[in-house]
Amino acid sequence: MITSTPAPSRAIGLVGFDGDDTLWKSEDYYRKAEQDYLDLLSHYIDVHDTRTARHLLDVQRRNLAVFGYGVKAMSLSMIEAAIEITEQRISAAHIQKILDLGHETLRHPVDLIDGVRESVAKIAEQYPVVLITKGDLFHQEAKIKVAQLHDLFPRIEIVSEKDPETYARVLAEFDLPMQRFVMVGNSLRSDIEPVVTLGGWGVHTPYAVTWAHETEHGVADDEPRMVTADTAWDWPEALLAIEAKAAKA
Repeated sequence: MITSTPAPSRAIGLVGFDGDDTLWKSEDYYRKAEQDYLDLLSHYIDVHDTRTARHLLDVQRRNLAVFGYGVKAMSLSMIEAAIEITEQRISAAHIQKILDLGHETLRHPVDLIDGVRESVAKIAEQYPVVLITKGDLFHQEAKIKVAQLHDLFPRIEIVSEKDPETYARVLAEFDLPMQRFVMVGNSLRSDIEPVVTLGGWGVHTPYAVTWAHETEHGVADDEPRMVTADTAWDWPEALLAIEAKAAKA
């Protein structure tokens, strides 16, 4: 297990990492499930109408407070959305196929993104690190196990939501002011905005595909408390840039 105690002179005292689409690939499999869902609905409605995909997103959003995030939540929302949009005409056989999509997505491979292990290991030599990932507890635990990242992360937080309250709680447990925390992630909405709002720092690494819900955020392109790193290989350099900014703050 990698552990480190940063020198007191360091401006940054803790680095957090997101899981899905930051450390490993995830959204690709959700997109495939969504396309398979639309193909199934083509037996009943015109799936080329953009309102069909929008309807699913709307159902997922209204269910977030009840189902949370993850594949199980997606599957339940797909069933609910399919029943609504087909006006209850969808067959039991097709509902079973939606359930099958959920099972398939839960079993998707866990592929680390290029450069992740090397960069996290390098950063962990200089800073304490924590994995803060959002979603279904069982599925996230399974992905972390398959990804074999426990040796890099002495502390792992699986949370139901990434909002200012969640980050404040995590930092309080570390007894660290938010001004000394950096969050690395692909989502401006979940990984960057809550942290910089509280006075922390962010390293944003965009992923090739992003769930529409996560694209809505309030982070400006020139946010001074954020650095963009194009790939995981760029994280150590991005941390150096954040360290320099934080030292002057």
